[in-house]
Amino acid sequence: MSAAPINEPTFRESVDLMFNRAVALMDLSPGLEEKIRVCNATYTVRFGVRLRGKIQTFTGYRSVHSEHMEPVKGGIRYSMAVNQDEVEALAALMTHKCALVEAPFGGSKGGLCIDPREYDEHELELITRRFAYELAKRDLIHPSQNVPAPDMGTGEREMAWIADQYRRMNTTDINAAACVTGKPINAGGIQGRTEATGRGVQYALQEFFRHPEDVKAAGLSGKLDGKRVIVQGLGNVGYHAAKFLQEEDGCVITGIIERDGALYNDSGIDVESVRGWIVKHGGVTGYPEASHVKDGGSVLEKPCDILIPAALEGVINLANAKRIEAPLIIEAANGPITAGADEILREKGTVIIPDMYANAGGVTVSYFEWVKNLSHIRFGRMQRRQEETRHQLVVDELERLSADKGLGWQLSPGFKEKYLKGAGELELVRSGLDDTMRAAYQSMREIWHSREDVTDLRTAAYLVAIGKVAQSYRAKGL
Repeated sequence: MSAAPINEPTFRESVDLMFNRAVALMDLSPGLEEKIRVCNATYTVRFGVRLRGKIQTFTGYRSVHSEHMEPVKGGIRYSMAVNQDEVEALAALMTHKCALVEAPFGGSKGGLCIDPREYDEHELELITRRFAYELAKRDLIHPSQNVPAPDMGTGEREMAWIADQYRRMNTTDINAAACVTGKPINAGGIQGRTEATGRGVQYALQEFFRHPEDVKAAGLSGKLDGKRVIVQGLGNVGYHAAKFLQEEDGCVITGIIERDGALYNDSGIDVESVRGWIVKHGGVTGYPEASHVKDGGSVLEKPCDILIPAALEGVINLANAKRIEAPLIIEAANGPITAGADEILREKGTVIIPDMYANAGGVTVSYFEWVKNLSHIRFGRMQRRQEETRHQLVVDELERLSADKGLGWQLSPGFKEKYLKGAGELELVRSGLDDTMRAAYQSMREIWHSREDVTDLRTAAYLVAIGKVAQSYRAKGL
């Protein structure tokens, strides 16, 4: 990666610049605008853990951006790059993201300055439990106040530790499981949460391609089938997005960029086998069925139809924006395009599906998980068999009619199996996520096409989100 030039705004400045661009087009009172902009509170915690015979001190953050709705929601990331500015910017994005997809949460974010690869599982558990303890005793983890989730460097395992730690501290809280989302299934999690953000990226693209006018705006045509895609980052989000687009929508994944370089193959790369290779070898180097490019960042600039940055913020910046050839970019990561690069790309006519919308699948399914935990019953448990029974009645009746009249008429193969299957938790979660992504896209799209002064989806997304937050504050009488 080429280093970002000196005049590049930081991630936080980028979020502020984009916020300002949107607010300038709105009719908000200065006081309300300021209230929505600022981060309400950031808690910095420094705690010691005894490891390898000595005490190590760790620094963590939990930032609450907006409490127009509670609980507040947002991931916890484990990374050496974690700092207060980044956490506050991510918390602001969470506020807008939740508003946009109508998840009833305020925005929050957490981070621990740590490289998780430097510690073994037992050590990570001690560190995570201590961090959770520090946050929970200040209600910065709480089912009705503040509900974390996984982010970069954390996953189901860490969420299970956090949930258990909270439960130990609140033995009589019947809703303890709802204190955090992204838990494993056997610890109160929900089907489809692990794939949720990547699945949301897929649904976002499917919805985009349902509107020929929007596809044309990106200089593309037709459907998703056959579109050439480059993915940067094959973590949880990038992997699932690429896998589903490849296996279910017929996209051709031509490039995969990872921390140790990139893979490129014009005729397509099998995502599943690359994932297997990374798990086994720790990187993409040596993968036999594609050429390896040492400078991975350069593959961002190769021609393709859709570019999916799914890892770090700021990977598309002033240094490389002019050379990005993709006509459509979907931000699967948070803030992968800096404010400066955003301007260059807009001028070129690149269509950007913004992070605030594109990666909202995670928080949407987290919302479903939280509701499941509060209702203490899994989705589909009551109605699934009843659906199947009713469908069976219709099939039986059709087959009886055919036999009575001697028509020899048969249901087409596979129809029966598909039609008779009642929706379980996974199907319902995907249905709810698909509906959410469609509705949110349509709300952005409406503003994008109806207002002369809105030329891009990001501004439209901010307008929708800030409008909803403002309505909440007004309704509260603030």
